[in-house]
Amino acid sequence: NLICLFGFRTVFGGGRSTGFALIYDNLESAKKFEPKHRLARNGLEKKREGSRKQIKEKKNRGKKVWGVGRRIARHKAKKNAG
Repeated sequence: NLICLFGFRTVFGGGRSTGFALIYDNLESAKKFEPKHRLARNGLEKKREGSRKQIKEKKNRGKKVWGVGRRIARHKAKKNAG
């Protein structure tokens, strides 16, 4: 959990790859400095729910409601989903 590997490149012909590795002293420092997507890849952070399309559709639905009604609309949507 304290070693994070990323950015690997394969070489033509195979047999050897190059990449980066970061080694942390403890778990707290790893969680502080590593990006969320790499933590999720290593199993230290919860992965984002839903597909990319679902996330974008949710964002665009939220853009249609404006002002004070935004919080109420979000509450109604959560109530209907759950």
